[in-house]
Amino acid sequence: MIGLEVHAQLTTAAKAFCSCSTTFGAQPNVNVCPICLGHPGVLPVLNENLVAYAVRMGLATNCQIRRVSTFSRKNYYYPDLPKGYQITQYADPICHDGYVEIETEQGAKQIGITRIHMEEDSGKSIHDLDIDTLVDLNRAGVPLIEIVSEPDIRTAQEAYQYLQQMRQILIYLGICDGNLEEGSMRCDANVSVRRKGETIFGTKREVKNLNSFRNVEKAIEFEINDQVAMLERGETVVQETRMWDAGAQRTKVMRSKEQAHDYRYFPEPDLGPVVVDHERIEALRASIPELALARKHRFMAQYQLPAYDAGILVDERDVADYYEKACEGLAVQGPDTYKLVSNWIMTEILRIMGERKCSIDQVGLSAAQLASLVDVITDGTISSKTAKEIFPDMVGTARMAQDIAQERGLKQVSDVSALAAMVDEALQANPENVQKYKAGKTNLLGFFVGQVLKASGGAANPSMVTQLMKEALESATTP
Repeated sequence: MIGLEVHAQLTTAAKAFCSCSTTFGAQPNVNVCPICLGHPGVLPVLNENLVAYAVRMGLATNCQIRRVSTFSRKNYYYPDLPKGYQITQYADPICHDGYVEIETEQGAKQIGITRIHMEEDSGKSIHDLDIDTLVDLNRAGVPLIEIVSEPDIRTAQEAYQYLQQMRQILIYLGICDGNLEEGSMRCDANVSVRRKGETIFGTKREVKNLNSFRNVEKAIEFEINDQVAMLERGETVVQETRMWDAGAQRTKVMRSKEQAHDYRYFPEPDLGPVVVDHERIEALRASIPELALARKHRFMAQYQLPAYDAGILVDERDVADYYEKACEGLAVQGPDTYKLVSNWIMTEILRIMGERKCSIDQVGLSAAQLASLVDVITDGTISSKTAKEIFPDMVGTARMAQDIAQERGLKQVSDVSALAAMVDEALQANPENVQKYKAGKTNLLGFFVGQVLKASGGAANPSMVTQLMKEALESATTP
């Protein structure tokens, strides 16, 4: 029985309760003020975008939106928590009782969402072996939402799919960049096991601050196997908080698990209730774009793409947008050309993005340029091999494929009579291989096609040459 708690750092310009910048990567302790440093006598002021982003996430995950919700103080001490408490929501979270759909090998499955609540982040402790622990409070007060799932997840793979779905939704909404490495998105996993047929939950163990999708999978797999082994040995699972040790590939104990009363929650006296009226909810609902899973299904239906292609393309919203713009610009619309656009994006475009670590709009090839490249392949102007040769010269130049092909004299020979003459020449020059082909060595077809392509300097249309050569060989007479 697995439940995930996802903490998403929101992309607001200012912090949750003050006007300090949320920019990542600044010098330590510069994006701070008396409010987020917890100085006596200061008062927090709620960032309206924190509320708007939380509601949009709730609507995107089919949650009920609470019209009136409140903030509480969660009291605990840690060096990177300067106030000695965290402002969060406890008894009445702004979003509740929702669900998302994930795709599993057995088909679609709904995972319930217990709650989504607003809160502020703590600072960051930096542990150095040579010196004392350092504290950077730039992150203190950065707005978060915590998304708590129902314990509906049953396998590590389902947890991975759920986390991917959460990341996609956050990115499509534009409220979180989903960067696990920078800590913009963090995950805690609660795992328990029980014997088949039992209805009562087992004792859960929580694994904190998992910073990659693979680590989530590995930590859950370890917990499942470890807890099962403990019960089969007759041991008792103890509720505790653990951490993932990537080096040892196992979880290890951090501390005993806290209960809610350990935090001494009480209503935040410096903030009034959060009121979201019907008109505001409906305006936010109207701003929600088509989300990744729905877009994947549409790509499969509208463009007749395989599920794999559609899944890759919709993983990032700007890549999906780029694909649709390229398809709109095609001279010939149809499943074959749509698939060709997909192939070029998944091989060449995503390769450049990976090498440069850039977004698709920084690759240097517009959607219109890609459409022009697919067009000249489709109409037979150039071959796929030639297209790969001119592709690098298109990147960063804004030039269309037709112009480059014409300038370099790369136009493919598709004239039937000209190609037929080349085919005859190849047959006359290789009578022994013609005889072998007729005797059953049909794999020599490739040899003859290669001879024609070589003679044409690569300009002959390969598919037409193959067809003409096959017909010629079948009708050829042997001495």
